[in-house]
Amino acid sequence: MFAVIPDSTRVGQNGTAKETLRVRFHFVLKRILIRLLRCGFVGAAAFLFVARVCAQSSTVETPEANPGRPTVSTPATLTPVGYLQFENGGLYAETSPEFTTLFGINQVTKLTVASRLQLLALSEPLAQASGATGDALSGSRPGEVFAGFQAVVLPGEGHKPTVSLSYIRRLYASPAPELDIGTFRNSALILLSDDLAGFHFDINGIFSEQTKGTIRRGQFGQTLSISHPLGRLTVAGELWHFTQPLTSRNAVGNLWAVSSPVRKNLVVDAGFDHGLTSSSTQWEGFAGFTYLLPHRLWGFHDPQ
Repeated sequence: MFAVIPDSTRVGQNGTAKETLRVRFHFVLKRILIRLLRCGFVGAAAFLFVARVCAQSSTVETPEANPGRPTVSTPATLTPVGYLQFENGGLYAETSPEFTTLFGINQVTKLTVASRLQLLALSEPLAQASGATGDALSGSRPGEVFAGFQAVVLPGEGHKPTVSLSYIRRLYASPAPELDIGTFRNSALILLSDDLAGFHFDINGIFSEQTKGTIRRGQFGQTLSISHPLGRLTVAGELWHFTQPLTSRNAVGNLWAVSSPVRKNLVVDAGFDHGLTSSSTQWEGFAGFTYLLPHRLWGFHDPQ
């Protein structure tokens, strides 16, 4: 990301409501896959995967990937030290105050340079929108670019959770429309991750600076993601809330996703998000993968 989408449907109509939701979800995922194929994203991902599989194997066992997607919440734990991790995906959204439809490709690169410090680069190589409103523009163009870091302040041990702090700054502002949570110039996060009774919890507190011209406003957000393994699948549910300081409203939504490891260092995912307020994007569907490069960037091992 527990929260459940509010349902005013009568008991006798539950079957119809569930069928409508299932059809909607399948339609959104189909649109995502079509757009990904048009952009060559799937082909690039497949090429990268096959190339790495065919590469000469290392004598050092490859560690597991630590996905931060597809939930809004970011885990407090870091990726393995010295390994590059790529988190890539496509998103299709519709019915939002800023646009009619939006398709975007997003990419996050992570590199942990020390046991408690991780560097981050976030970008949206493509944003394609229709029906944009306000200062946003329709059409296809690059999205925004961010960079930052994440540092562990309290490492998890036994029943103690992992607690981290993160800072992210915008490097490039795009005229493409945004989702309901808007965009920020600076953002600071408090992250907490823990395991309890077979469930994994990721909790984020987010403090951001939003700007419009000379106006500067503070934004506050909270996210709670809970996941649980079911065989080789991991099912995640999330509830999130963000203030919308430039419009004096609130965006609230819930997210459901599944992920599965193809290999230790390759995890695929898919899911959907539903907005619960009138100022929220009503429907979002997404699919993507997390890939940890199997070769370390420098030649020493973590101390045991």
